[in-house]
Amino acid sequence: MHIIRRMVAVAVVMLAVAGPVHARTARTADPGVAAEARQSLEEILDTWRDGNYELLYDRTSVSGRESREGFARKLAKASRRPACCWEKLQEVTVSARSGDAVTVRGRFGLDGGPGGTEYATRSVRLVREDGVWKASRADILSLAGEKRRR
Repeated sequence: MHIIRRMVAVAVVMLAVAGPVHARTARTADPGVAAEARQSLEEILDTWRDGNYELLYDRTSVSGRESREGFARKLAKASRRPACCWEKLQEVTVSARSGDAVTVRGRFGLDGGPGGTEYATRSVRLVREDGVWKASRADILSLAGEKRRR
């Protein structure tokens, strides 16, 4: 009986510690912020699909030392790019990380595979800089099929 009480006590402590950590890192975003972030991500995906890599670079946040030219070159040669229209982004959830940072998780439609549109469920981090939502460059390159070199 003493062992069971000890196990219950340990479980309660673990939940007390883990619960607040999870609540701070992943909470559902305010509906207005979520809608704004989703629309911004869709605009970013459309910019990428249109091949406007200069504007796309400006709509991404710094993550690494990627130059404007290197970023454009990688996306121009990438094996995948966003699909059009309703296939581009589905099943979206937006989690708030802070007031100006969210994570958008969704099912991304990507053209360029052998069978037409492929789907990948991924998360893309967005930050609001000077009132504009910007996607992580690393996340965009990952969606494009670019792998990080170590």
